[in-house]
Amino acid sequence: MVVSMTEQISPKTARRIALSAQGFGRTLPAAPGRTHVRNVVRKLGVVQIDSVNVVTRTHYLPAFSRLGDYPREALEAEAWGARRALFEYWGHEASLMPVELQPLLRWRMARAEAGEMWTGLSRFGRERRDYIDGVLKEIERRGPVTGADFNDAPRGAPGWWSWSDGKRALEWLFWAGLITTKTRRGFERVYDLTERAVPRRIVDLPTPDEADAQRELVRLSARALGVATMADLRDYFRLPLAEAKARVAELVEAGELAPVTVKGWRQPAFLAPGAKRPRKVVAATLLSPFDNLIWTRDRTERLFGTRVRLEIYTPAHKRTHGYYVLPFLEGEAITARVDLKADRQGSRLLAQAAWREPDATAETAAGLAAELRRMAGWLGLEGVEVVGKGDLAGELKSVISS
Repeated sequence: MVVSMTEQISPKTARRIALSAQGFGRTLPAAPGRTHVRNVVRKLGVVQIDSVNVVTRTHYLPAFSRLGDYPREALEAEAWGARRALFEYWGHEASLMPVELQPLLRWRMARAEAGEMWTGLSRFGRERRDYIDGVLKEIERRGPVTGADFNDAPRGAPGWWSWSDGKRALEWLFWAGLITTKTRRGFERVYDLTERAVPRRIVDLPTPDEADAQRELVRLSARALGVATMADLRDYFRLPLAEAKARVAELVEAGELAPVTVKGWRQPAFLAPGAKRPRKVVAATLLSPFDNLIWTRDRTERLFGTRVRLEIYTPAHKRTHGYYVLPFLEGEAITARVDLKADRQGSRLLAQAAWREPDATAETAAGLAAELRRMAGWLGLEGVEVVGKGDLAGELKSVISS
């Protein structure tokens, strides 16, 4: 009997596979536009949306990290324009995804309509379904609407409990897939019926079986991650635990995922078919704290040996690195992190803190300075100013001032 051996790969190889799968290490296009942005999102499968606008909203940043200073209007056109290629739904968190993925998430929409969503919103759906149906009929009659069109209750303290019934109804309908974002005004969603907002060619596609859809989502996750544990594959599209385990096992059985071990990883891993193994990855870019490469904190530690934590919701006096901290990817390592703020009135990108990581090099400050200047130009700001603390701040300030 022939016993097949599980391949073991080194942490360095795993890191290179992951970086390549995420689109790093490539020559930046001379004039990135809509096609480049569309291809980035298709490669990633999902881009997280977040409202924090200290630098720029996070959904603009993954394309910047992989393309350089592309026009942000290109993403807006792909996501909310007349000929859209992306749609909004719950993917990882609130996300932008290629419209082709919409049928793969209809099982999640159906479960949401049956009550599988936030507890309070699920209860609202049970208790006020007649009201929700009335809102849906009003959208069908009226056309695109915003939350303000159904603002029928006073606002209280911040949080879900302060939403009006109209806002709750819109969120319930969005989660159930009956409406989606047609466009945005500023950052405010403009909702419409899904069949009017999503391209007809997508709406008319058949709805796949739950298991088939989940298998395809795992395939997409595997290709986007390159090498991943079961937990990594599950987390990418936030699949239910039992279903994720079953789908991964099925893909392994079918030969579509190759089990591997990565030295130092506690859990078994799986290699995507055709995953590239570059001999070297050359990158120099800042990463959104919500970037796909680092959004799973445990995976970030496994890949880079760096503990990255989001401190936005941490009280200011307890923060280690700052409020909106972007790691700096230099070559194949995270070598620094910087707390940034766009001072739009002063037309400056402010580095409020800059910190070295163990893999920092003699060139890290200069490389980070160059990337900060590039980001400032991309944001329409006139320059960069180092105003804060950190063990890299002095050297960074010196480089930028020279």
